[in-house]
Amino acid sequence: MNCMFNKLGPWLDLAGRILIAWLFVSSGFDKIGGYAGTQAYMESMYVPGSLLPLAILAELGGGLLIVFGLFTRYAAIVLAGFSVLAGILFHGSPDQHIMFMKNITLAGGFLILAANGAGRISLDQRRARS
Repeated sequence: MNCMFNKLGPWLDLAGRILIAWLFVSSGFDKIGGYAGTQAYMESMYVPGSLLPLAILAELGGGLLIVFGLFTRYAAIVLAGFSVLAGILFHGSPDQHIMFMKNITLAGGFLILAANGAGRISLDQRRARS
C-alpha cells in the first residue's frame, strides 16, 4: 500500500494544491470583476474598502503561487492568516458559523502545506534542484 502512495504522492500534492487554491484564485478574479460591489460589501462590514487591492493580491497572487508551487510555504502562511482574518471579520456572526469553520479549516490546510512544502511537482522543487 505504501508503494502506491509513494507513486501517487507527488500527484496528490499537486491535486491538493490546485483544489485548496481554487477558491482563492476564483474569488480574486470575482473581486476584480465586481470591484465596486466588493468594496461596498467590505465597508458595510466596517472593513476599509481601500484594503481590497491587498485582498485581491493575497487571494489571486497567493492562490496562483500555491497552484504552481512557488514560494509555497510563504504563500500558505499568508493565506492561512488571510483565511482566519476573513473568517473573523466577515463570518463572525452565529448565522455564518459554517462559513467561519470553512475559513478555519482552510487555514489548517494551509498550515500543513507550509509545514510540508509543495512536493515534488512544483517550481519550489525545481528551484531547489538548480
